[in-house]
Amino acid sequence: MAIKTYIDETKSELGHVSWPTKAQAVNSTVLVVVISLATAAYLSLFDGLFAYVLKTLLI
Repeated sequence: MAIKTYIDETKSELGHVSWPTKAQAVNSTVLVVVISLATAAYLSLFDGLFAYVLKTLLI
């Protein structure tokens, strides 16, 4: 009986959720991908720079 109550209450709570529109979801996804790629490029650039500096100083 507890599982049925849990499922019923969960369905009820999901009715209160403010779901994003398709456009909002797409825009948010694009923003996350762009920021992730920019962060990866930034970290890659500095990783390469630090590796170059270390190789230059240690060799």
